[in-house]
Amino acid sequence: MYLNELGKIVKGCWEDITKHYPNTELDYFVVMPNHVHGIIIISSVVETGHAPSLQMQTPTLGNMIGSFKSAATKHIHEQDEKHFSWQSRFYDRIIRNERELHTIQHYIEQNPLRWELESDNETLEL
Repeated sequence: MYLNELGKIVKGCWEDITKHYPNTELDYFVVMPNHVHGIIIISSVVETGHAPSLQMQTPTLGNMIGSFKSAATKHIHEQDEKHFSWQSRFYDRIIRNERELHTIQHYIEQNPLRWELESDNETLEL
């Protein structure tokens, strides 16, 4: 998948997730012409550094995705793309074992190849 300027903005905002949420790690990710797929690994707690017994509450996946979508939208609108918007919801799934992880990684990796085969794609061009 070759990214245009909007796709590069989305990719950059995705990569920034770990800067804002140090308890996260990013796995497979792809920007498609009208959607994204990605895996975020979230550790259970984050130490604050103030005292060993004090820990920050872990943000939810919804917090993280909302922040990502908000940042990407802001930067895309700054490029004079005022009509850009995300769908209001997102699809999430808890990956419970290594087999599921590999299946989803494969799906993400193969998604750009399947894009060409689908005839009913609505292209928003990220």
